[in-house]
Amino acid sequence: LLLAGGRALLMQLAHPKVAAGVAEHSHFKDDPLGRLHRTMSTMWSIVFDEPPKAQAALAQVKNIHSKVRGMIRTAEPVPSGTAYDALDPELLLWVHATLIDSAMVAYEIFVKPVAQDEKSRYYDDTTELAHLFEIPETFVPESLTDFYDYMERMLSGDAIVAGPAARSLAQEILHPRPLVLKMAGPLFALITAGLLPERLREGYGLNWDARKEKRFRRLVKTIRVSLPFVPRPLRIVPNARSAEKSLLACKLRPS
Repeated sequence: LLLAGGRALLMQLAHPKVAAGVAEHSHFKDDPLGRLHRTMSTMWSIVFDEPPKAQAALAQVKNIHSKVRGMIRTAEPVPSGTAYDALDPELLLWVHATLIDSAMVAYEIFVKPVAQDEKSRYYDDTTELAHLFEIPETFVPESLTDFYDYMERMLSGDAIVAGPAARSLAQEILHPRPLVLKMAGPLFALITAGLLPERLREGYGLNWDARKEKRFRRLVKTIRVSLPFVPRPLRIVPNARSAEKSLLACKLRPS
């Protein structure tokens, strides 16, 4: 998911209400990639940490979301005066869905293809995460097929459009200002653009041609070949490693 973090973030921002909430209620432009990392760290804590830590991380997210509400007042793909609220189940579902979809896309592109039954089991597991964020069960697609139908409706309809706020925020993500990040910026931008659905790539004005496609494919091949040689501490997030150790300790403990 680290490699697809930019994709997930740009997909989220393509919802005008999400973009408005981020633009008006955060210091996103000051540290966009830092915000992405903090978001991912919080998600890892909720998924992998022991219940007390996971519940604390979840409560922190809910507390932040409870303060994010307002009205869209700038020229966007939705009428001026449209209200937004970070606790809106539709917005929560969209943000959740982009993370799930991006994780599956990235794994199949950078690691290996996944059988349909494995993807279905993975999706079923993610519905528990949706419930933790209090997304009503009636909003959550029941099966993987339903999830794909939902993504298709969202991406082909009028709800997901990269407006001015989203495009402005995207520039901060794809062209970070700190020097140390600028060096990796072009690579990150190539990966993000290559993973985005074509309609959103065009909506963000990310020019894509045969030359960039070829570079992206070469990069994918390099990452896929190199990944098995990357040390586990770099491939697996600390929270997941701790969860693995705890599970192993439980299995080895005398009954």
